[in-house]
Amino acid sequence: TQLAEHGAAGLSLRSVARELGMVSSAVYRYVASRDDLLTRLIIEAYDSLGDAVELAAGQSADEPPLERWVSTAHAVRDWALARPQEYFLVFGTPVPGYAAPEITATTGTRTPRALVGIVADALDAGQVRPPAEVPSGLMTPRLLADFDRLRTQLDGGTPFSDELLLSVFAGWTQMFGLLSFELSNQTRGAVEHHRDLYDASA
Repeated sequence: TQLAEHGAAGLSLRSVARELGMVSSAVYRYVASRDDLLTRLIIEAYDSLGDAVELAAGQSADEPPLERWVSTAHAVRDWALARPQEYFLVFGTPVPGYAAPEITATTGTRTPRALVGIVADALDAGQVRPPAEVPSGLMTPRLLADFDRLRTQLDGGTPFSDELLLSVFAGWTQMFGLLSFELSNQTRGAVEHHRDLYDASA
């Protein structure tokens, strides 16, 4: 309720205590600080989304790769539409003065790893068409170094090319960009059928 009414930046342990009918000092028996509460909420949100996405990826394991990707993408959208406050907690504007600890990054990788896993399975099965070659000069040495690090983290033995990594990264970020625009009503007057747009884009 606090997240819905005031946003993550306005989260207050005093207000939480008041809503619960507790004195503010009693809340500190459960959480050490507002930042501690934010961290717990972020981890819970990432894990909830990760559960939904991993379930969808697993249940669609026998489908063609594109259908697996789309059905898993819809699991992300369904979760976001059902829990918009949690979506914006983890994918919205950073909370001023709050630095998320490393543990949130660990849980935060569950969704992209599930999506990468779909591509890896398809690549192993020879079901991925090589992406279009990126024009010379656009793949800068700095970007290639980033991809080398990303490949080490995500490959799991599957040889992702630089072009494929770029395609997967672009697809992943586009998915969440569309969701953010939909949830914040940035597409008003332009698109009404967001599910159709999501299908076409995924």
